[in-house]
Amino acid sequence: MHPQVNPPSLAEQAYLFVRDRLVMLDIPPGSPLNEEELGTQLGMGRTPIREALKRLESERLVVAYPRRGTFATDVNISDLAHISEVRRTLEPMATAAAAVRATAADRDALTELRAQLDADVAGVDNNELLRTDLALHRAIYRCVHNPFLEDTLIRYDNLATRIWCVFVPRLSGMAGHVHEHVPLLTAIIEGDGEKAAALTHAHVTGFEAAIRALI
Repeated sequence: MHPQVNPPSLAEQAYLFVRDRLVMLDIPPGSPLNEEELGTQLGMGRTPIREALKRLESERLVVAYPRRGTFATDVNISDLAHISEVRRTLEPMATAAAAVRATAADRDALTELRAQLDADVAGVDNNELLRTDLALHRAIYRCVHNPFLEDTLIRYDNLATRIWCVFVPRLSGMAGHVHEHVPLLTAIIEGDGEKAAALTHAHVTGFEAAIRALI
């Protein structure tokens, strides 16, 4: 028998909903977040919304000011070097681990994602490509089978994606950047940790270079 998976709590549902809207800048930087409004949108009371916002504050996606309320954090390009330093250190280690630890089901899921990526990237707009990029990273992080590392990887990828979103209107070659995941997925599927780590390092470095070229 498979272990029963509990449905996400209301606070978790609120967190995931608001988090991804913040990451993709659907809630623009600097915008206020109204607990009552969010509760109405999600059909829940203020308590789970408040819990979600506290968690998002710890992840630097929102900031709370006494007597003023909670706001989406600004996107500061000055954070790029710090975020990239963390990602250059952790992501190659993580993808190397994923290549070793991925289960047969994980490898099947990555194979399916790779096929979709090969078929779907051409002609897709940059915002949709960014959503694809986010989903691919999260799928890879799951294969590490370390919840603490997975949470950290997601947190810094979220912050990097917010920077991407600011520059999307001026970016070219986004499809190529996302398509770089094809050989990376192949390396993980085939269990080649060394190659996965090298490709990941190049991918993260390329992200930073592409943004810096626009500053």
